[in-house]
Amino acid sequence: MEPFFFVMLGVVLVLGLILLQRRYMGFTAQQPADYVTGQPQFDIRHHLNGPIVCEGVIFGPTGRVTSRFVGDFDAKWNGNTGVMKEHFAYDSGTHQDREWHLQIGNDGRIKATAPDVVGEGTGWQSGSSVQLKYRIRLPESAGGHVLDTVDWMYLAPNGTIVNRSQFRKYGIKVAELVATMRQKEAA
Repeated sequence: MEPFFFVMLGVVLVLGLILLQRRYMGFTAQQPADYVTGQPQFDIRHHLNGPIVCEGVIFGPTGRVTSRFVGDFDAKWNGNTGVMKEHFAYDSGTHQDREWHLQIGNDGRIKATAPDVVGEGTGWQSGSSVQLKYRIRLPESAGGHVLDTVDWMYLAPNGTIVNRSQFRKYGIKVAELVATMRQKEAA
């Protein structure tokens, strides 16, 4: 009976440590309040406005780069309501378009919808960061899976936005995206 007890105790301890790690450390443990004093202040109505260029990579579940992309965005705001059109060109030669509809409350809360987003995304702008959580449906060519997504965008002092996103299925990380966004220079 003693060996079984110690094995079960070990399993409980390992599971407890995993839960503690997820709650207090790492990407998913971040909270908007962690960045409330960060400078410069990130206002999506200003920093995600007009023509924007985006460059990034997508990492698969093994941590290796599975795709690289360049995006051309155009965002327009009318008060607290905005539309951001995105066009992505991937290293595979494929292209993808998305149109976000964004609404920001006076308290910094964000609501977001897009055709491939299941339901409504919610987020928060806080200090020098923006967090957005949503469920995204992959195209049929990528399996059509629905993934839980957490985006964190951080505003650098020069105005560049660094975006890190994680995509999870059943709580297991299946992909990660790292990208930069910056307003296009006037031609």
